[in-house]
Amino acid sequence: MKTSLIVCLSSLALALTSLAQSPAAPGAAQTSPAGAPPAAVGPGAPAAVSPGAPAAMSPGAPAQTGNVPPGESPAAPAAAVTATLSPAAASPPPAAEAQPSGGVLGSNWLIDKFHKGGPIMWPILIVSIIGLTVVIERIFWWGGRWFRRDPKRIEKVFTAIENGDTTEASRLSRGSRDPVLRMMWNGLNHQHASLQGALQVAAGIEIKRAGRFLVVMDTLVTLAPLLGLLGTITGLIRSFSFLGNEELAVQAVTGGIAEALIATACGLGIAIFALIPFNFFTSRVSNLEFELQTAATNLEVMLGAQTAARELDFAAQAPASGKGSSI
Repeated sequence: MKTSLIVCLSSLALALTSLAQSPAAPGAAQTSPAGAPPAAVGPGAPAAVSPGAPAAMSPGAPAQTGNVPPGESPAAPAAAVTATLSPAAASPPPAAEAQPSGGVLGSNWLIDKFHKGGPIMWPILIVSIIGLTVVIERIFWWGGRWFRRDPKRIEKVFTAIENGDTTEASRLSRGSRDPVLRMMWNGLNHQHASLQGALQVAAGIEIKRAGRFLVVMDTLVTLAPLLGLLGTITGLIRSFSFLGNEELAVQAVTGGIAEALIATACGLGIAIFALIPFNFFTSRVSNLEFELQTAATNLEVMLGAQTAARELDFAAQAPASGKGSSI
């Protein structure tokens, strides 16, 4: 049990640690904001002009003709010529698209839902850990019980008892790990004192060992939905407490409803998870109890028949010995 508990807690801690480590977000392209002004251009830098766009001149600037007299420089314009930018160059670059999430585990979906479930999720987590530990421990125990079964050896013990060799039957049943053989060995060793009492005590010990932690599983099956219902009530209380505030009403109410639904779903899921193994292990205990009762009844009947046969033989030999002594 301790080993199973340590293994379960270690695996659960490893799983939660791996979920808590969110993957590194991919590097987003650095873009200028939509309202940022265009980059400043140096005094000697030419203005960017779209191809084919005519240059806009100031109204007071005289038109420059192609014929200039030799030796005279062309007249300077009255105003600087401004370049008309194309719409594509003037418009801001589009914003970078949102990167897709890394999936259920990549976005820490489980951790996020756990936090949204409210404080009642911590008791539900403890209940789930205990239930998982008990189920794993019982699976290992019943698996070992299946490998410990020895029906052929039980038949040999009954054959030896039928032949009247109780010493051989006790030797065959000694040191066995099968619960039926252990009960039979206890009965054979105490048949002269109280056979039925010894069988009942040994069978009770085996049944108690087989039904260990079933009470815990039964409690978890009942407790988990109640915790989920408690989470539902606390979530609804949290939702209705924000109805007076118009600014936070919608977000707070939806968060409280989400808390209620998450807690209820987790509680019901744990109850369903624990109910199926609980019924299975209960049926296994009932089957073992039937096997022990059957073996104990057969042992009592066979030993009782041998005792009755010995008494008849003793009664038959008693008159003959009496007649011989009188002569």
